[in-house]
Amino acid sequence: MKLLFDFIPLLAFFIAFKIYDIFVATAVLMVACVLQITLFWLKNRRFETMHVATLAAVLVFGTATILLHDPIFIIWKATIVNWLFAALFLGTQFIGEKNLIQRLMEKNLPLPANVWTHLNISWVIFFAVMGFANLYVAFNFSQEVWVNFKVFGMLGLTLAFVLVQALYMARFMKEPEQNPSQQDKQ
Repeated sequence: MKLLFDFIPLLAFFIAFKIYDIFVATAVLMVACVLQITLFWLKNRRFETMHVATLAAVLVFGTATILLHDPIFIIWKATIVNWLFAALFLGTQFIGEKNLIQRLMEKNLPLPANVWTHLNISWVIFFAVMGFANLYVAFNFSQEVWVNFKVFGMLGLTLAFVLVQALYMARFMKEPEQNPSQQDKQ
């Protein structure tokens, strides 16, 4: 359900682009992000860092896109956000006792320290590559292809990456130990 909620502004952008153009789609994205963060606040009485960061980037780059009537700003938004996340994950590798992925997930997943490092670095690489992929598609294909890639390609690649991460983590998961009374029942 949360994934669907997070996907709604992007879906609104896609639909507005298909019906109108990149500028209307950008305005729709801006409004959808404001509504998303407002609804989240009303329901949970808190903000999520991802929503706030996305809203800030969408408002800054969206405003530039609309005021200057140049889609290059909204195109660069995805790359800059991905590169900022790459820098954030990389920075946490050297600041503090735990990297970002470990801070986010260790309560639910007991993994060895070196696995947390591998996971964190893989996110750094993923976000960096996604930033370059966005630019490659934007500057080598039509605007329509870029929008399709932005909405569905980046989402699909992210889901595939998360699946690969889950398979990697599964190798290090320990089976819960059974007590003797449970073993007798088997």
